Amino acid sequence: MDYQDGTDYLRYFENVRTRTERVIDSIPAEQLDWRPADGMFSFADLIRHLGATERWMFGENVQSQPSRYPGHGPELADGYPEVRNYLKTMHAQTVQIIQQLSAEDLAKRCVTPGGSPLPVWKWLRSMIEHEVHHRGQIYLMLRLLNVTTPPLYGLTSEEVKANSIN
Repeated sequence: MDYQDGTDYLRYFENVRTRTERVIDSIPAEQLDWRPADGMFSFADLIRHLGATERWMFGENVQSQPSRYPGHGPELADGYPEVRNYLKTMHAQTVQIIQQLSAEDLAKRCVTPGGSPLPVWKWLRSMIEHEVHHRGQIYLMLRLLNVTTPPLYGLTSEEVKANSIN
């Protein structure tokens, strides 16, 4: 385990969230409800899903509570400012939960919605993997719309190549 307590974990997670927020900032407001095909998540769905799973699934499970995931529909938040605010609010609530976790809490087992018992620290690691997965979807969806996206770590692939030894 790389984390001594919840605050230690949050230092890493906040960096991940900053990169996610940067790509979310690239979504044109008029495209918020766009989806690549019927039955697929829209940008708004993805943002609501990130907020809802963070707070109501991961946030509950790490407290030894069952998932209370409400879905990802517009009844949670509708419109660009509301969807963004929903993500921020769910994140703030989850941060408060995680900040309270001690090293002992991180070592305890929680039960995932699929019924698997996992150490809390591993379940929190899964939360980051979950976010990164959906951030990748947002990047791809933006590219399908020919929207310029921010480089993930400050350099584009072309800049990395230019700075590499050939």
